[in-house]
Amino acid sequence: MANKTQEVGGIHFPFPFTPYSIQKDFMAELYRVLEAGKIGIFESPTGTGKSLSLICGALSWLRDFEQKKHQEEARLLETGTVPLSDGQEQPLSLSSSCTETPDTLRPVGEPDWVTQFVQKKEERDLVDRLKEEQVRRKKREERLQQIRHNAQLKYAAKRMRQEEEEMERVLRLSREALAAGAGAEPREQPAGEEDLVLAEYESDEEKGAASGVDEDEDDPEEEHVTKIYYCSRTHSQLAQFVHEVQRSPFGKDTRLVSLGSRQNLCINEDVKTLGSAQLINDRCMEMQRSKHEKSRAEEEKPKRRRQERQATCPFYGYEQLQLLRDQVLVGVKDIEQLVALGKEARACPYYGSRSAIPAAQLVVLPYQMLLHAATRQAAGIRLQGQVVLIDEAHNLIDTITGIHSAEVSGSQLCQAHSQLLQYMERYGKRLKAKNLMYIKQILYLLEKFVTVLGGNIKQNPNTQSLSETGTELKTINDFLFESQIDNINLFKVRRYCERSMVSRKLFGFTERYGTVLAPSRKQPKLAGFQHFLQSLQPTVTQTSVTPVEEGEARVPRPASPLMHIESFLAALTTANQDGRVILSRQGSLSQSSLKFLLLNPAVHFAQVVKECRAVVIAGGTMQPVSDFREQLLACAGVEAERVVEFSCGHVIPPDNILPLVICSGPSSQQLEFTYQKRELPQMIFQEPKRANQVEQVLMEYSRCIKCCGQAGGTVTGALLLSVVGGKMSEGINFSDNLGRCVVMVGMPYPNIKSPELQEKMAYLDQTLPRGPGQPPPGKALVENLCMKAVNQSIGRAIRHQKDFASIVLLDQRYARPPILGKLPAWIRDRVEVKATFGPAFAAMRKFHREKSVPS
Repeated sequence: MANKTQEVGGIHFPFPFTPYSIQKDFMAELYRVLEAGKIGIFESPTGTGKSLSLICGALSWLRDFEQKKHQEEARLLETGTVPLSDGQEQPLSLSSSCTETPDTLRPVGEPDWVTQFVQKKEERDLVDRLKEEQVRRKKREERLQQIRHNAQLKYAAKRMRQEEEEMERVLRLSREALAAGAGAEPREQPAGEEDLVLAEYESDEEKGAASGVDEDEDDPEEEHVTKIYYCSRTHSQLAQFVHEVQRSPFGKDTRLVSLGSRQNLCINEDVKTLGSAQLINDRCMEMQRSKHEKSRAEEEKPKRRRQERQATCPFYGYEQLQLLRDQVLVGVKDIEQLVALGKEARACPYYGSRSAIPAAQLVVLPYQMLLHAATRQAAGIRLQGQVVLIDEAHNLIDTITGIHSAEVSGSQLCQAHSQLLQYMERYGKRLKAKNLMYIKQILYLLEKFVTVLGGNIKQNPNTQSLSETGTELKTINDFLFESQIDNINLFKVRRYCERSMVSRKLFGFTERYGTVLAPSRKQPKLAGFQHFLQSLQPTVTQTSVTPVEEGEARVPRPASPLMHIESFLAALTTANQDGRVILSRQGSLSQSSLKFLLLNPAVHFAQVVKECRAVVIAGGTMQPVSDFREQLLACAGVEAERVVEFSCGHVIPPDNILPLVICSGPSSQQLEFTYQKRELPQMIFQEPKRANQVEQVLMEYSRCIKCCGQAGGTVTGALLLSVVGGKMSEGINFSDNLGRCVVMVGMPYPNIKSPELQEKMAYLDQTLPRGPGQPPPGKALVENLCMKAVNQSIGRAIRHQKDFASIVLLDQRYARPPILGKLPAWIRDRVEVKATFGPAFAAMRKFHREKSVPS
């Protein structure tokens, strides 16, 4: 694709074609936001080339930033000083801070010779650091250049793979021979149970204990260069963005890394067959931990009777991952290409992509990986001084709230208690005192959670009927007091769960033995739980009473219930004012639940905006933006002066869209589709209940439209009825004839009787100021939620410059100025309010007749 470099305000923006004027404005404003370190809220309607504007604008800034940095480094190494604003020079040791001066650095009364000595040492240290950084950068560039133009490394990797395969084959034959020779040896316990026993938990404060490979294992010498983190909601949106980068003028020279979950990146077939994302994560962690602890265990206990070898991943090797890391940085690759490259190199794409983060210029990743602090840390993502672009951000607040909310059912609580009790009965004599103490604390917590719901931990939750039903909402502190667990230090319990990996051990325990353990003469207590445990797993038709044989086909199973409960325990450590606990008591204990509701998403977003150089929140429909300013940014401590708003119009001509507000129907009846008055007409095509049926419905809908106007045909059109916020309202392209008219029937207000929404409204009324002449923040929240859903739905019709459509808002409430003001500007400025049906129908007929005539 040709490179059409554009100059806007003295800045050169490479672009694959001549950009629209709104794209030039977008890139110029984005450049200014990144340069000034601001927080930007950018709105660019669907079909206006938002992705390319983000790519070319942001990477143009990064290009200039890197060039300035390299020039400054070269000048510093040459002169050893940096200029002051008055033309004088200061030692280069002060260049790392723009706020320090010689007066503030020098303590009062300190001799001059001491100050000079310290300054010279700092200058030498800085020069050394700059030299080391240049050497690392040069080596990296030479390495990547060699990969681009020389196939020797590829052949070396192939030879290494062949050698490893041969070594693995020899080792496998040796293990089989040893196993055959020792087959008749009696064993007191089934082989391989060592990996199920918890390691000694030495100290609550000990750092790095039992954390596996998810600790940051980046090379300490590897510098994290200034980079851009781009995140979006779905895998398909991220893949589309990567393809746009490939098409852009930056596609050949940008070091891009695509991050994803283990579920998307794993190439170990034995692990992938587990199905569940949580199970894949846990199995991967166990395999890596086995590899890390293998040599240490052999050194500590060389004379110990040989245990069955724990499985390690053949794709997790240092040299393999280093080769894959360099190949990832050469050329832009999406997730599918990354997986193919990992298979070819026999190296894990998940860890290979992570190791490429420090040197990458552009990192593409899903929302959850960036917005969740623990996941961010585990992935080796460092936000200090970096740039973050959050695309498709219209539901950012809901996303943060959902990520940090947690819900557990009564059935999960009972099942986790039973499994953990069995685990303690089986391995209690082999566990250290501190492990037993924490396991008993967790058992106590589970019992109290069931009690507060009105159940009994010793009875079957499926047959327990609760005397009281309904929903109750409590503050965190009130919930802890009522549950009688306020004397438990949940921070220590949470830390123990994370470091000991007790839920993973418990999952391995239950996976190996199924839902019921075989009765043993040495462990008679276990037999008493068999029938009870089986009743907790109504979907399991066959009971496994022996360990699952290696290589036997496994049916994907749900993750351990304790894993879900750990998330709930972590949520309970949130500040009392920032969350609530919802007790939902249904007919039976198994259907009842405890849910943590996050009220203040800003508490988790604050760290992002604090550490980053700049943050850009972008989307096609960002209106109304007051939610972002007030609920997210202001509550996160962002000053209003740091926030910049940018909203551009659409690329379609003004006469290609007809937005109408129709206040009454043909019979002059006022149209107000409230809950009491709402009625639905007979459907033709309708949105399916199951996600896997969406494609089929869309194909039938499209086929029907294509048949319109054919000779002898009787079909004149097609009608697709969908639910706002449903499967059809977002992410589907209804361009051209697929969406010539969008009719919004009524206003999609959320359920005002929802306890969660009521508590959120009360929280906003208490925490946010109310402006003069403005509605209470809680009421504004309800209107904003409604209009966000409207804006997201009606934006489906216009997809490109030559597209056209009419938009009908079928409710008189849309005519109110406060509601009209929340529509996107490119629609709001063209809305026509029709008080009666006749003029509205005439306007629509005229619009579509004119647009249907070929130009």
